[in-house]
Amino acid sequence: MYMNVDRVSLTLTDQNFQTTVLENPQLVLVAFTAEGCGPWHLLAPEMAALAEAFQGQVTFATLDVEAQPQTPSRYEIGTLPALLFFQDGQVVDQLIGVEDKADIAAKLHALTRTSQV
Repeated sequence: MYMNVDRVSLTLTDQNFQTTVLENPQLVLVAFTAEGCGPWHLLAPEMAALAEAFQGQVTFATLDVEAQPQTPSRYEIGTLPALLFFQDGQVVDQLIGVEDKADIAAKLHALTRTSQV
């Protein structure tokens, strides 16, 4: 079943990144992507499923690097898609390129367990 990631994630802008990501008390997974990014279109349905599975534990968000260039520049995003995991305003992990859903889930499980200790 195909799920639309836009229905389960927040759309970020350079303007709302600070409050939505850096000041968020939850773990935040930000997918840096672009409209024409083919690999993102492969990953998006898996991200939507993960967002549903981790609802209430992890905030999922996407940022279009072409429309919002300041934030990707700040985090030196060069390859898309790039998944950055933020905790307490800091990048705590990252995955670059298309990753397996199980690998992303394993990172999310590890990071949510760590944040609850």
